[in-house]
Amino acid sequence: MTDSSSPEFKTFQLGDWTLQHGGTLSNAHLAYQTFGDPKNPAIYFIIIPALFGNGQSTSPSNTSSSKLFPEISFYDNVRAQYKLVTEHLAIKHLYCVIGWSMGAGQTYQWITQYPDFMDLAIPFCGSARTSLHNQVFLEGVKSALLAAKGVDGGGVMAKGSETSRSWTEKEKEIGLRALGRVYAGWQAKDLTHGKKQN
Repeated sequence: MTDSSSPEFKTFQLGDWTLQHGGTLSNAHLAYQTFGDPKNPAIYFIIIPALFGNGQSTSPSNTSSSKLFPEISFYDNVRAQYKLVTEHLAIKHLYCVIGWSMGAGQTYQWITQYPDFMDLAIPFCGSARTSLHNQVFLEGVKSALLAAKGVDGGGVMAKGSETSRSWTEKEKEIGLRALGRVYAGWQAKDLTHGKKQN
């Protein structure tokens, strides 16, 4: 269990990580960033872990397996984050776990999985379970990305519809531009909605 660094983030090696729904992430690692001094209470020491699959922690983009990436749950992520915090950073108790959107989902998971480990849990702009509407939104973004690869996204929460073939540089560029256009529309909608409320 070693720690390595890059200019942008650090990584904590987890070894082979058994998943809640079966399967294993081989040589898994968790990316994270910290701010402050770990000798101070955690409210002055901020820990920002990255989810499995985000591109920094163990993800399809940095894994050399020819198999499809396994199903990952918040349970798997929070268990890895707990190991990072308690074993690697040697923190025995947190003042607060806080998260927005998917971070809110993780916050709900933290408070149910390790209820005595923190004083406060603050999930905001999120839910304990992803709504069907949000799943459809995410599938739209995924489909825009996969279209550049000539792959059908398969619909809401479809499993096994992706291919494990590597992306060409041109596919990456086209796919990410399409993904950005979809997200830009949602961001503009959110900003406009916020202005109307104010």
